[in-house]
Amino acid sequence: MVCYAYRKNGADRILHDINLKIRPDEYLLVCGASGSGKSTLCRTFNGLIPHFFGGSLQGDIRIDGIPTTEQSVGGLITRLGMVFQNPEAQLFNRSVEQEIAFGLESIGLERGEIKKRIAEAAAAAGIEGLLLQNPHELSGGQQQLAAIAAVLALRPQTIILDEPYANLDPVNVRRVRTALKKIHQNGIGIIVSEHRLALTVADAERMVVLHQGRIVLDGPPETILRQNIESYGLELPLAVTVGRQLGLATLPLNIDALIPLLPEKTAADFAPALSPAFEQSALAAVLKIDRISFNIDGKSVLRDISFTVNAGECLALVGANGAGKTTLLKHLNGLIRPARGCVTVMNRSTQRLKVSQLARYVGVAFQNPNSQFFKLTVWDEIVVGAQALKCYDESWIRELVQLFGLEPLLMRAPYRLSEGEKKRVAFAAALAARPVILALDEPTAGQDLFFRRSLGKLLVQLQQRGQAVLLITQDLSFAEQYARRWLLLADGEIVADGSPGEVMRNQAAMERAHLEPTDRFRLFGLQRDPNGNRRSERF
Repeated sequence: MVCYAYRKNGADRILHDINLKIRPDEYLLVCGASGSGKSTLCRTFNGLIPHFFGGSLQGDIRIDGIPTTEQSVGGLITRLGMVFQNPEAQLFNRSVEQEIAFGLESIGLERGEIKKRIAEAAAAAGIEGLLLQNPHELSGGQQQLAAIAAVLALRPQTIILDEPYANLDPVNVRRVRTALKKIHQNGIGIIVSEHRLALTVADAERMVVLHQGRIVLDGPPETILRQNIESYGLELPLAVTVGRQLGLATLPLNIDALIPLLPEKTAADFAPALSPAFEQSALAAVLKIDRISFNIDGKSVLRDISFTVNAGECLALVGANGAGKTTLLKHLNGLIRPARGCVTVMNRSTQRLKVSQLARYVGVAFQNPNSQFFKLTVWDEIVVGAQALKCYDESWIRELVQLFGLEPLLMRAPYRLSEGEKKRVAFAAALAARPVILALDEPTAGQDLFFRRSLGKLLVQLQQRGQAVLLITQDLSFAEQYARRWLLLADGEIVADGSPGEVMRNQAAMERAHLEPTDRFRLFGLQRDPNGNRRSERF
């Protein structure tokens, strides 16, 4: 039985009475709500706990029969490779090629073998064209793939991946899933810690559900998915929800498996409801983007971008990794100034405003919250912006703290939180000054069902108050539910602008953007051919 606390005195335990045996060739899915202990459990597997994090560890963790306390982290890397939730934290070389080579050089491989493994790992992760690029200049999704390739090259007995799909677009998700399945077929064990069950349950042989640091469910996915896992902050895949409603003897684990099983009832009977639309057409524009373009090192990143956001509107900017979404976001608060064109916030050009002045109008929570933190406690992190801008309202901040479930974390250091908890702190900090425009970069990445519902409820409330919200996301299911208008970005250009349905029906634009329609859209899109036979529109 393993128990663990990050404090040496054993206070505030994260793991309680963990008893778990994992086969070397197993495909295991570890899931649970944000803060349930998933990342901590994964750190025990490869010796980061206790060798790096210290703390108070009780019980025994053995790899090949040898306690991890008797093995170094470096000594375990060829048996247990780990890809962290924040890939940037494990990338420190000047090129992706050097990043992959670093681990291979550290174990003394010959140059010819190193080159061979670099090529194999890059091909498996689909990053052959990125080998000469600086990892820190890549998008979040590309960084994830680089980190995976670096671990793959070491050919470990088991690979541990903490939230591997959180920052990946659908094409890269499919690429990584395919690579992991092939690796598993070759006898390599896979341990995945992931919230997004729709992407993982069909691949896994076994599921372990954590709740408040304890294992509450353990078994085959089909057995676990018949339980009330929503109470543990996990969202059932839509295919599973429909399969349960139909009382199917064998649950379909993805939409492809479900579609042939649907009865004559319309797919709309099973589609989850969308949030109520908010009428905002009569409200004034708060943000205008007029034909902006931007280059980096001679390469065009944004080309002739134009759109308007009104007060009370929730607009989703969707696109694949590297499409230019985050670069466009940085134009809103002045971190980047357009090479051509104009960005206007509340009828004032950003060219004439300092970053500190724009912060009063535009609140931004970036994809990686670690880059935004600089205070020692969560409370100080949340209030510092509002205090600096002289718009501190304690009642509003207390409301945000309650909404995001941050009460137990207020006196903790932001850097010591889980990635999901860090995002919640960043959102509260962005909202503390009551900005006119709230821009959230990948807000649902790594977040559980509880948070997604809370965030969705908040977005509806903010729109009712006239707040403009810009979602920068690859989570099309969330965007479909809460944003009535989508801008589809591909290769730095807007290739589609309209309602979620209109954008997803634009097959050419979706293919160019490397995105796929949501499960809800695919179900709702079930139609009949001229002979009355059921068919599915596929993209």
